[in-house]
Amino acid sequence: MADELKAARYRANLQGEFDSAALYRALSEAESDERLRDVYRQLATIEEAHAEFWRKQLRRTGESAPTLRAGWQTRALAWLARRFGPQFVLPTVNALERGDGAKYDSQPEAVAGGLPAAERAHARIVDRIVNAAPRGLGGSALARLEGRHRAMGGNALRAAVLGANDGLVSNLSLVMGVAGAGASQATLLLAGIAGLVAGACSMAMGEWLSVTSSRELYQKQIATEADELAQSPDEERMELMLIYEAKGIDKLQAKTLADRIIANKDTALDTLVREELGIDPQELGGSAWTAAATSFLLFAAGAVFPIAPFVVWSGTTAIVASVALSGIALLLIGAGTALFTGRGVVYSAARQIAIGLAAAAVTYGAGAWSGAVLGG
Repeated sequence: MADELKAARYRANLQGEFDSAALYRALSEAESDERLRDVYRQLATIEEAHAEFWRKQLRRTGESAPTLRAGWQTRALAWLARRFGPQFVLPTVNALERGDGAKYDSQPEAVAGGLPAAERAHARIVDRIVNAAPRGLGGSALARLEGRHRAMGGNALRAAVLGANDGLVSNLSLVMGVAGAGASQATLLLAGIAGLVAGACSMAMGEWLSVTSSRELYQKQIATEADELAQSPDEERMELMLIYEAKGIDKLQAKTLADRIIANKDTALDTLVREELGIDPQELGGSAWTAAATSFLLFAAGAVFPIAPFVVWSGTTAIVASVALSGIALLLIGAGTALFTGRGVVYSAARQIAIGLAAAAVTYGAGAWSGAVLGG
């Protein structure tokens, strides 16, 4: 039994390293920056060496290494990287790397092979790439979606999935609430369309205001920095020196670099804004109109599922079809959340369906009660 458990653990580790190597290979193929492409290739090579380490461990138990195929999560992330660019999925990869950081700490074979330190090094490398990446994630409109999902560290994939989920669950609940009250097909369809438009417009307006406010704040901070540079250039030079020293540059080189930068006011302002404030003066948080349009489309894309059946059917058939179609969409959204949470796809899909249908059931019950009271 002990050998069987050990072999199962080795197989799981082997699959994990194989998936990581395949994902980094895909990132290297999709990356346009030669420097980053080389980094991804090196990470893939190291992960392949780790996979070989577990193959050897597996053979020592008397079992042959299985034929491997990349898991669904790896294939999905690789496809998204090829379609939207590596920066689109990199925050998700970063989160997965951080989650895997301690997985080998309790495995004596891995500790002896130096794998825990290597995995943590990978997490640090990916984290630095994410933090150094420009806002906008390679120009993708989805990457500028902030608003209600701003705290997700710029993860465009996560924002896109949850943005569509907002539209789906809210409109499904609305339609089921009206259906519970016994409304006609025309009323149900009208309510669903109104919910789609109203919700999408609300989300778009919120995004526009959010990004516009951020841009105005950034512009004020840049103006303040420009004034400080004009009034106290020596203090700004000292700040630059300290920033570069904090990055590991020795004091003499930091002073030389700061002196060179501060000599050109435009370059000095651009550098101070980026290094001290963490603001890209060319982007300023992205386009407010792009963020608004993206938010509108994502919400609408989710909200259309509950109302589509009412265009074709009526009565109980339309209601059942609406719930079924929405359930399928919830299942897909649950699978999408599994990409960035690392949880099993079955668990994530089941949880998403349960939450979405529970919300629909509550509003259906509320609608039925309201219809009975108002109609009675």
